[in-house]
Amino acid sequence: MRRFWNSFKRAGLPAHIGIVIILIYLIAAVFAPWLAPYGESEVVDPVPWASPSESGTLLGLDQLGRDLYTRVLYGARNTIALALGITCLAFFMGMVAGFFAATVGRWVDHLLSRCVDIIMAFPTLFFALIALSIFGTSIPVMVFVIATLDATRVYRISRALAMDINVMEYVEVARLRGEGLWWIMRREILPNTLTPLLAEFGLRFCFVFLFISSLSFLGIGIQPPAADWGAMVRENGVAITYGIFTPLVPAAAIAVLTIAVNLVVDWFLRKTAGLREEY
Repeated sequence: MRRFWNSFKRAGLPAHIGIVIILIYLIAAVFAPWLAPYGESEVVDPVPWASPSESGTLLGLDQLGRDLYTRVLYGARNTIALALGITCLAFFMGMVAGFFAATVGRWVDHLLSRCVDIIMAFPTLFFALIALSIFGTSIPVMVFVIATLDATRVYRISRALAMDINVMEYVEVARLRGEGLWWIMRREILPNTLTPLLAEFGLRFCFVFLFISSLSFLGIGIQPPAADWGAMVRENGVAITYGIFTPLVPAAAIAVLTIAVNLVVDWFLRKTAGLREEY
């Protein structure tokens, strides 16, 4: 912890801003039930898109008269938690498959790689739309579909990294000692590929987060009455024609979190590459 704190103090201003924003989002997501003045689906006033001054709320009301500030807080809770869970599942599936294919090689590598190529041949959004239309839009189905699609990207980078490590002398020594496949993957390959995979984790989280918001915007993501930023943009989109800022609030929440994660990932990559901050 002290080592991380020392690195954080030496980081540039963009990294500081990114980490602070991420912490604010995490606090909002974890403590949403205590920070929100109303319930997630509670109607405050039947007047749609009432301004803050008219409704007496911080950000006004949405199209059904629900508190927009409350919906944004619960949207952070739902969207961030779901995106983080999907990213972790995708990384577990992709890393295990990638390490296994690179370590075993031969027909296993060819079989897994061809399966991944088939999935990646379809546009991601198109594949997700078909799968969710067939199997339904429940949370477990959405988690599995998005995690499977994202795991193919993780598989490619994990396999490429593991193939470089697999030919090293210390891996050959481990094999000669009689170490098993799982031991080599866990103790030799994983520690030596952790840095680029952690950076990829941050980028994958952004892509998953934006993908969930896109699906919700299309109406097949997180379903009402649960709050989701993408769905909130779609539901309140008509307000733009009346000069009402309501849909810009969840859209800004999506954009700010994405930028903050990218700032932190960029700092992490510069730190691991040994580049000096210029800010």
